[in-house]
Amino acid sequence: MKDNFKAHLSVLVANIIYGANYSIAKLVMPAFIQPFGFILIRVGVSAILFFLMSRFFVTEKIDPADRKRLILCAVFGIATNQLLFFKGLSLTSPINSGLIMVTNPLFVLILSGIFLHEKIGWKRIVGIVSGILGAVILIVYGNRHSGSVSNPLGDLFIMLNSLSYAVYLVMTKPLMYKYHPVTIMKYVFVSGAFMVFPFGFGDFMQINWASFTGTIWAATFFVVIGTTFFAYLFNTLALRSLSPGVVSVYIYLQPVMAAGFAMLLGKDQPSIVHLISAIFIFAGVYLTTASGQRKMVEG
Repeated sequence: MKDNFKAHLSVLVANIIYGANYSIAKLVMPAFIQPFGFILIRVGVSAILFFLMSRFFVTEKIDPADRKRLILCAVFGIATNQLLFFKGLSLTSPINSGLIMVTNPLFVLILSGIFLHEKIGWKRIVGIVSGILGAVILIVYGNRHSGSVSNPLGDLFIMLNSLSYAVYLVMTKPLMYKYHPVTIMKYVFVSGAFMVFPFGFGDFMQINWASFTGTIWAATFFVVIGTTFFAYLFNTLALRSLSPGVVSVYIYLQPVMAAGFAMLLGKDQPSIVHLISAIFIFAGVYLTTASGQRKMVEG
């Protein structure tokens, strides 16, 4: 029970951090740091931190048979996920991003059905269709009614990022039974750093560090250390005791947190399209999780 509580607390804190990140990251990006340059900093710093933690606190050897899975986790959980997310966030609004990320549990369910052979009934199928429809409405019509800058291409990148993160959650779970989370994060982030380097080096070299104010430095520190290092670590710790479905369900907090921080910082305002999209998305999430809720909570 104690471990289960810690797991739920870990994923709760991770998603509060993610919710704040939508607006805080936009303080820095793209005015001070371009998206891919920001990703290089995030992944590079976190790779160093996880490597040092593994070096001094956790000593494990990886089974050669698991290396391919770890590389794929880096592809979907670090490179594809983060590059798409920050590029999308630079083009669209925080509220759009937060709402679209709620599709993550739907993608987790689909992938669990395909790869883990989890049964998907008609209610869940309707829920999947409803959730995706809500995201499509936001992508197609959100930029016409948003109080801030939004872009259909940015919304699409966020949705693809949501799919990529779902793949990562499903692929990481089996590794939790064999290795410490720090070991997994070390291999995933070090591999991911090499993957994002070609994309982010050019943007990184263009950063004018002298132009940073105290606020920008603080926001950069939050995104690099909080959103990347701690949030990924907390989510991975949670996966030791919880199923990918349960971990993904906590993502429901993100649009609420994203909207709250966006309005607080004056970065965005909700519109009727956000409301309609939210109804479809949350209805989809309810239908896909309600029938299997007991099993998920036990997971």
